[in-house]
Amino acid sequence: MKSTDLRISQAHVHFLPITLRVPLKFGPETVTSVVCLRVQVQVESRDGKIASGWGETPLSVSWVWPGTLSIAERTERMQEFAKGLGAQITTQSTWGHPMEIGHDFMEGPLAAALNAHNADHPGDAEMPYLASLVAFSAFDIAIHDAFGNLNGVDTYTTYNADFMNRDLAAYLTHETGSGIDFAGKYPQDFFVANTPTQLPVWHLVGGVDALETTDLTGNEPDDGYPLLLADWIQKDGLKCLKVKLRGTDAAWDFERMQRVGRIGLAHGVRWISADFNCTVKEPSYVNDILDRLLAEEPEIFARTLYVEQPFPYDLEAHQIDVRSVSARKPLFLDESAHDWHFVRLGRQLGWSGVALKTCKTQTGALLSLCWAKAHGMPLMVQDLTNPMLAMIPHVRLAAHAGTIQGVECNAMQFYPAASEVEARIHPGLFARRGGIVDLSTLSGTGFGYRVEEINRSLPS
Repeated sequence: MKSTDLRISQAHVHFLPITLRVPLKFGPETVTSVVCLRVQVQVESRDGKIASGWGETPLSVSWVWPGTLSIAERTERMQEFAKGLGAQITTQSTWGHPMEIGHDFMEGPLAAALNAHNADHPGDAEMPYLASLVAFSAFDIAIHDAFGNLNGVDTYTTYNADFMNRDLAAYLTHETGSGIDFAGKYPQDFFVANTPTQLPVWHLVGGVDALETTDLTGNEPDDGYPLLLADWIQKDGLKCLKVKLRGTDAAWDFERMQRVGRIGLAHGVRWISADFNCTVKEPSYVNDILDRLLAEEPEIFARTLYVEQPFPYDLEAHQIDVRSVSARKPLFLDESAHDWHFVRLGRQLGWSGVALKTCKTQTGALLSLCWAKAHGMPLMVQDLTNPMLAMIPHVRLAAHAGTIQGVECNAMQFYPAASEVEARIHPGLFARRGGIVDLSTLSGTGFGYRVEEINRSLPS
């Protein structure tokens, strides 16, 4: 028990609908709109002080909840679940650090809430665990922000023994014989020593994005933003491209990597990654594409920094030996990495590293970060097309984690207007310039949002 502990007293839930300027293809689905969940929590200290904190995430159902229900139905269900969490979280009487409160809620009440929700929607309508994590993540992020605000400090200075009641051994177990011991260790022990204020930024090449003029249909928006890949590269000074692939059409996937790679290399791009979005069933599918790239496009192969989540995201149900893929290129868990337990299972199956996401909760992301770094697994921090406030904890996690190459930020591509209010205070964060995002305007307590200066009007 510490004097810095908090308890949640109120939670307010807001839904912010956003329309994409161009479609975004997620695996088998093409997305044209999204709803962002924004949460404000009010917390209190043991001596009666009161503070608030904010958290936000897109409810990206195509990513978190593949299934037969329509996108609208899945979105409505996640909104319903989030509203229930808002009511439930204020009934918790727990005192503690946000890591403790978030972990304990995910270990008990969140699972119970998901089971109760699915009992009312059986069969194909059941919401997966990942969707519940995303819904809770906005609350969890808000609690971490509120803790910093309550104690008058940057939230990232609180992940240590001065503020936390439990060390990492209370959450994590190590691999037998590894020589690793989490006793007396805290998240801060795994952060980079000198946190950068600028990060290399990755651009997402969606599955229906126009690469060249021959790809244009005539239905594209005329809004002043680029349409073609080369124009994006030149405008934003991009050096890193993440390529969305189908995972069900090897010829198309190879050609997409080839076309994107050739355009990128011709315009100064240094790194490429391949994202299959959980659609691949066999390692040989990925291996054949990589081997063909090596034979026919050796420079594109050399510039392919890593491969992201080709295989089904239910890692326990699909325990595929992936060592043949990771022998060719680093292979990163994404959708499968719900928490550190899945990171551990992935490592046993031959995955190289893990892509962290704040939309799986700040608490869970930090625990996965610590477990992975302790076991020598490299990290990335991947986007969920985070706009507005959702961008800020996302880039701060990347800055502290020490990724293999910067951070992915693609809200500027798909709904740049959504963040215009926040961009007035953080211009270098919501626009990619010279191939980087700039975090230097983040300041103050909590996550450094500067919410009062942003002063966004919210729906009730």
